[in-house]
Amino acid sequence: MNIKRFKASRYELIEVARGRRAADVVLCGGHVINVYSGEYVPYNVAIYKDRIAYVGPREVGVGEQTRIIDVTGKYLSPGFIEPHAHPWVMYNPISLAEKVVPLGTTTIVNDNLFFYLHLGYDGTVEMIDQLSALPLNQLWLARVVSQSEFPEERSWFEAQQVQKLLEHEDVIGTAEITRWPIVYEGDPFAIETVEYAKKLNKISDGHTAGCSYDKLNAIVAAGIDACHEAITEEEALNRLRLGMWTTLRNSSLRPDFPSLLPLVVKGAVDTRRVLMTTDGPNPSYIARNGFVDGLLRQAVQAGVDPMKAVQMVTINAAQYLKLDDTIGGIAPGKRADILVLPDLETFVPERVFIAGKEVAKDGRLLAPLPAIDWNRFISRKPLTVSPAVLQDLRLYRPRADGMTPVIQFISNVITKRVDVALPSSEGLVDISAEPSMLYAALIDRQGKWVVQGIVANFASEIEGMASTYNTTTELLVIGRDPAAMALAAQTVREMGGGIAIAERGAVVLKIELPFLGMMMTDSFEQTVEAHERLLAAVRARGFTYGDLLYALLFLTCDFLPGLRLTPLGLYEVKTGTLVRPREHLNVSQWTGR
Repeated sequence: MNIKRFKASRYELIEVARGRRAADVVLCGGHVINVYSGEYVPYNVAIYKDRIAYVGPREVGVGEQTRIIDVTGKYLSPGFIEPHAHPWVMYNPISLAEKVVPLGTTTIVNDNLFFYLHLGYDGTVEMIDQLSALPLNQLWLARVVSQSEFPEERSWFEAQQVQKLLEHEDVIGTAEITRWPIVYEGDPFAIETVEYAKKLNKISDGHTAGCSYDKLNAIVAAGIDACHEAITEEEALNRLRLGMWTTLRNSSLRPDFPSLLPLVVKGAVDTRRVLMTTDGPNPSYIARNGFVDGLLRQAVQAGVDPMKAVQMVTINAAQYLKLDDTIGGIAPGKRADILVLPDLETFVPERVFIAGKEVAKDGRLLAPLPAIDWNRFISRKPLTVSPAVLQDLRLYRPRADGMTPVIQFISNVITKRVDVALPSSEGLVDISAEPSMLYAALIDRQGKWVVQGIVANFASEIEGMASTYNTTTELLVIGRDPAAMALAAQTVREMGGGIAIAERGAVVLKIELPFLGMMMTDSFEQTVEAHERLLAAVRARGFTYGDLLYALLFLTCDFLPGLRLTPLGLYEVKTGTLVRPREHLNVSQWTGR
């Protein structure tokens, strides 16, 4: 879908506005939330085909076929915009739309990371084109690099292919570059593609966690437009002062509103460049808290003026996306994305119109969802690791000095390196006397290499867990018992991707993630149920942090502090040290040691 391509012509809109042509729908008696003037105006709204034709006190363009809807006592709001979505947190773009459209999100801007990682240019374009049939404005941001460096990365994210993807009408810019130091250092691999986006008049999203004010200067100079990683008022203000669109986040991973919203509540700053995002929350979080509607509820409850809150998720977001001539407000000529809200407290719409069609009513989706055969999308790196590789997943030889570097969890996603003197048995590190420790291995999906480590303070009673849900989508295996680890890993391999837990010779939980090893292809409700089972299982086995999915996701990344299992090896992020390189495998060597 080209969001700027309309069925209703300017000439037809003029005729409806002048009363010479009948409107398709007229919403009568409500108060328009005018995000342009900051007023609540008692106006009627006339819709013709997919656009707004008239906003004012008269009932223009009413004919025999016009559908007149009385919205007396209600508020008419522009559709909500999520400018920074990750549609692969067990759910997929279709199941996510199924849930959030009835909650008032009419435009969603998706990160393409795992789609491009597995499908490349051709598969990603085919998927984007098929998903354009969804009943919402589905837009995309193109990754310039992955979230964790690997030897083939620059050929897989070849600049000409990424730039070609940027030319697609539904791709509106470059996605966050989580490894922001490559932008700071002026790496041409990133900068040239950001510059290409600028030539196309498209945006460049950012991720600058932990970046100082001085370093932010270089990031902004490089062309990065926005950042959602501020976690304090000062950090948010620093981004605003440098001209960045500053996106306030509240999510299952980082519920940052309590520390960020005072910046807005105090009224000391201009909020025209302030946005809000859910930043890819887990399924259960959305089921409990909603999506963009939930951001509005929490913001208003914290003291944010309702008009300012609505502006942040409508016109502000539209201006950032360079789409305010099309979406973000209720005015003649704009796309007819309109919500009928009962109040300015709950922000749950009674009716949702997208491109002039009523797509949801009273929390129920009315519009059909496209039927997509996910099996037609073939990964360029299928899960074909040999079962023989999965038979012994313990950490091998200790260092010469007898010390073992341990990945110690100190929060949901932050780790630190702790060097520990651990005993060995038959030349292998032995953790049997360390109740907080687990073996860990990141195994290439095709069995070409392995990275091994020890994890502490994660979930001490897990005998064996395996998952392709991580930032590399390789096979991550964790546990205390090598036999249970092997069983869990083999189970995930047989499923073709997913998460499994094994203990005492049996598989006690398995969740299939058939699409790219990251996503279920079931309904949103079924995805929530699976996530709840997973979370209950790991909590029963000692996991005490808030969001398991992000703990798994970021254990294998190379942009957050601590010691990590990455495709290059056991890597200490802060010092940039490869503590232990990955080991290349052949099955006879592996099983013979």
